[in-house]
Amino acid sequence: MSSDPAQDAHRVPRLPTLETVAAVAGVSRATVSRVVNGSSRVDPELRRLVEQAVATVGYVPNRAARSLVTRRTDAIGLVVREPVEFGAADPYLAGIVVAASQSLVGTGVHLAVMMACSDDDHSTITTSVRAAHVDGVILVSVHDDDPLPGQLVRAGIPLVLGGRPAAPLGGGGYVDVDNVGGGRTAGQRLTETGRRRLAVITGPADMTAAADRLEGFLAQVAESGLPEPVIVEGAFTRASGERATTELLARRPDVDGIFAANDLMAIGAVRALRDAGRRIPDDVAVIGFDDIELCRYVEPPLTTVHQPAAQQARTMVEMVLAQIAGRGGTGACRLPTHLVVRGSA
Repeated sequence: MSSDPAQDAHRVPRLPTLETVAAVAGVSRATVSRVVNGSSRVDPELRRLVEQAVATVGYVPNRAARSLVTRRTDAIGLVVREPVEFGAADPYLAGIVVAASQSLVGTGVHLAVMMACSDDDHSTITTSVRAAHVDGVILVSVHDDDPLPGQLVRAGIPLVLGGRPAAPLGGGGYVDVDNVGGGRTAGQRLTETGRRRLAVITGPADMTAAADRLEGFLAQVAESGLPEPVIVEGAFTRASGERATTELLARRPDVDGIFAANDLMAIGAVRALRDAGRRIPDDVAVIGFDDIELCRYVEPPLTTVHQPAAQQARTMVEMVLAQIAGRGGTGACRLPTHLVVRGSA
């Protein structure tokens, strides 16, 4: 018995350990360890006793100690290959982060979001991942010259890309959407509603999503027998869409239909058209791509190609978890797109 009651009152109680759980359950420490670490090699009755003891004593596994045994951190890295200010401002990327995080609720795995916009960032992230700070990586907003996917594959790290890579990686997997079909749908809508002098605002030329959307749009317009549209390049930002539209109007003042390769650029196009005195859709129809929430609040509401961002995020999470567990998760998955018709086209 302590001779100093005041010291006893301030003493921090010891946290329950594996030994504590083992004593309460009446089993060995090794059995408790197997149950806590998810092993299937435990008798169901012993598992029940251990789980009951864990709840009784309030035992919480030591994540650091567990990782030494399992070689896992119970973390997935979601790497956005863009500057922080771009990733934070882009509703599509923000939606991917939220949906991926929600997909992990209840799994015991958490999401570590990282931004990589330079080669130095790539090197840092690869080093961090190889040091076992995360068990696998989801990589989104990939550019053609990005060295990070190849570095991760060569390091044997479970990897899923958000979008089709420009060249085969030799490992990992990817989840894409039907960008070519979405571009075709936009072209079909403009031509079927009588638009004849068309233009397209592309995304960055070094991104496969932008190239595929352009490919689909041009193919549909060509099949309609119309002249090739005017092409101006944007950067998937509202400001770039506004600048591209101003340039477009200078080159082709009589344009009557614009397809922008994402919604932010389409919203910028709407602003530039209004500033130029053009009525939407009476003078110029505008179609975007993504179907972000903001489309509903533009005036007029934006017609756009819907891509299932939340489903894409969930599928990427499922694939990388499967790779981590050794249950496949490699290869390709392509999700459908469809047109959402609103007031702008």
